[in-house]
Amino acid sequence: MRTAVDIAAGVRAGELSALEVLDEHLERVVLREAEIHAFNHLTEEAARAAATGLDRRVAAGEDPGPLAGVPVALKDNLCTEGVPTTCSSRILEGWIPPYTATVVERLVAAGAVPVGKTNLDEFAMGSSTENSAFGPTRNPHDVTRVPGGSSGGSAAAVAAGFAPVSLGSDTGGSIRQPAALCGVVGVKPTYGTVSRLGLVAFGSSLDQIGPFSATVADAALVLEVIGGHDPGDSTSLPGSFPSVSEHLDDGVSGLRVGIVTEMMGDGIAADVTARVRAAADALAAAGATVEEVSVRAVTYGLSAYYLVAPAEASSNLARYDGVRYGVRVEAATAGEMMEATRTAGFGDEVKRRIMLGTYALSAGYYDAFYGKALKVRTLIRRDFDAAYERFDVLLSPTSPTTAFPFGDKTADPMAMYLNDVCTIPTNLAGHPAMSVPFGVGDDGLPVGVQVLAPALGEVVMFRTAAVLEGSVR
Repeated sequence: MRTAVDIAAGVRAGELSALEVLDEHLERVVLREAEIHAFNHLTEEAARAAATGLDRRVAAGEDPGPLAGVPVALKDNLCTEGVPTTCSSRILEGWIPPYTATVVERLVAAGAVPVGKTNLDEFAMGSSTENSAFGPTRNPHDVTRVPGGSSGGSAAAVAAGFAPVSLGSDTGGSIRQPAALCGVVGVKPTYGTVSRLGLVAFGSSLDQIGPFSATVADAALVLEVIGGHDPGDSTSLPGSFPSVSEHLDDGVSGLRVGIVTEMMGDGIAADVTARVRAAADALAAAGATVEEVSVRAVTYGLSAYYLVAPAEASSNLARYDGVRYGVRVEAATAGEMMEATRTAGFGDEVKRRIMLGTYALSAGYYDAFYGKALKVRTLIRRDFDAAYERFDVLLSPTSPTTAFPFGDKTADPMAMYLNDVCTIPTNLAGHPAMSVPFGVGDDGLPVGVQVLAPALGEVVMFRTAAVLEGSVR
């Protein structure tokens, strides 16, 4: 299958037809979408019109942009004007936004062709895409296994060849964890480097949009397109996104790499840690200095996250009241209508997190729970900062295991939450991290290795990822 870099180069040079490229990918959707269910909504007609328009522009001598003709799948929590955006929730079923997310506008302006909206855990709350109101997504490598979550549809779409790139959102690992389980590249950039305007909010201080792709170079290209300041997002950092693509071949000679000790012990499968060790050996062979490093506060990440994220979700999801958006269940009074709407519209996991967050923010408990979680968050950031004084990048597993069977963890929320134990600390710190496929586990399923970097350290992070990609055996 062609990469996004190859497709864009071919379309821009007039050597490939954007419409023919689109048809190739839609043919794969026809063959496997029924068993995988990567999409909630396909935009085939609009995609064909867009691809036809691109071919006309190229024929007229125009350059449509760096992603010319590249099919892209969009997580169904990214607003798209005129196209349903459901967050895989009944409460937003059929809702059509009046505007388009900044990242989607930038993709289209760069010549990309959106092909549909992908399935996710409802409101991005989950680690397996089993919490979708519209049914689960299945892992293309083994359809009896989960694809990870919450961006499982976006990861599966790339792994199945439905699109060379896709977008997801990452609040506690929702790009990196499914990327690992589906054997693709997944990137969470530094908080604030990619606009959140048009992303339906879960945890506003944690959410960040990023790409899935088959290659590191494709992920770099997409980030360069969607990144950079957006005046419409108050959390957007000033300046443009760094040009990471031009540094992909710089190698790791002289770089200092730290293996995070706390992410290599209890709870991490032996076949996963073995692949991380192999990745570390590959970096050492390429000229990096590799040592163990303790980032002690990451052990508190899960506890802090499941106070901070639900608290923010409790606030953000209060807007879904049956009055302004989506589904409305009629009742005798306004209060009864809101209760009936939320009871029918929200799934069990969303209700669980709203109640947890509301409790953590309530009078008498704020300081004991939410306030303390914020202090732990600061501690995590400080411990990472101390580690980055000694090391350029850090290395860890992305997910504790390979893809697990459907239903394996649904009865025990804590068992499900532990799937994000390696990814959550980075969200709390606001730093960038990415998952790179690095071989398979004992069951033959993909293993992802996580590369972590300090804030705005995307260039060195991608340099490291490129070496890993070229070293996998």
